[in-house]
Amino acid sequence: MSRPLRIKYPDAWYHVMNRGRRGDNIFQAKEDYMAFIDLLKELNELFHVRVAAYCLMANHYHLLLQTPDANLSRAMRHLNGVYTQRYNKNYGYDGQLFRGRYKSILVETDSYALELVRYIHRNPLKAGIAETLQKYEWSSHRGYLSDSDKWKWLHKDYILKLFSQTKHESIRLYRQFVLKETPEEINRIFAMKNLPSIIGSKSFIEEIKEKFFKLNDFEEVPETKILAPDSARIISFVCKEYNIEEKELYFSKRGHNNEPRNVAIYLVRRLKNAKLKQVGEQFGIEKYSTVSSIVERVKHEMEIDKGFKNRVQILHEKIIKSQRQT
Repeated sequence: MSRPLRIKYPDAWYHVMNRGRRGDNIFQAKEDYMAFIDLLKELNELFHVRVAAYCLMANHYHLLLQTPDANLSRAMRHLNGVYTQRYNKNYGYDGQLFRGRYKSILVETDSYALELVRYIHRNPLKAGIAETLQKYEWSSHRGYLSDSDKWKWLHKDYILKLFSQTKHESIRLYRQFVLKETPEEINRIFAMKNLPSIIGSKSFIEEIKEKFFKLNDFEEVPETKILAPDSARIISFVCKEYNIEEKELYFSKRGHNNEPRNVAIYLVRRLKNAKLKQVGEQFGIEKYSTVSSIVERVKHEMEIDKGFKNRVQILHEKIIKSQRQT
């Protein structure tokens, strides 16, 4: 199974969630909820991870985290791993508790962080298991309204100050904010079968593209394709570079080296990490082994022909630069 996209950098914010395997409950008793919350506190103590919001439901959880040390994977491995061990020990179970890898969404701060705090805290209302937010015990909503020392571990001050610099006023505005329905945009995102890897403004997503879209990421993290240029863009640049019409990319003749076609196939394969079968279908090639041979041939030619290598690299840079500007 390929790894999901993990964009990591200091002080990044994430919405993180996970579910029980086959939809099974991951919390059966009060002690389970309390044990998980204790582990959330440990994330701050052991990994310097800031927990800004959480909601624990019977078969899944939602978290809003900030990672000053860019160590989300390590912290989540501790959280899920230790909780699974303790849960299995308590109930005499063995094996996997969660569905699989946790899902993390990189979040732009300020307005989107606020919306996710609201979405997280309103989960019990949406599920119909609580009449009011205040009555649900297993979320951080109460912490946002409390001055008690027991909530000092919760990274709520940053969120509250987005409402007002005055503590009393920020709590008042927060209370009004979470009483309102979650915007349809947020509900639509979390209703998607495949959740996005980034939530934010267009400028934020463009910045992430520029910083984290790298060619060598694709072999390891296939989901990086969401940041990659589409095939039409790649083909358009190849045609412009070689001063040809697109139809010439779909023509192959035995014994004839169609360099533009080969380069287009190579770039679609590499930049999009497209499957060999998909590339073949696009270029009218029946056997995926033929696509593989073309890609390897281009790689070999780049190794022995510096001029050819420069042409491909320049074309590659033009496509990436264009993608960052869109």
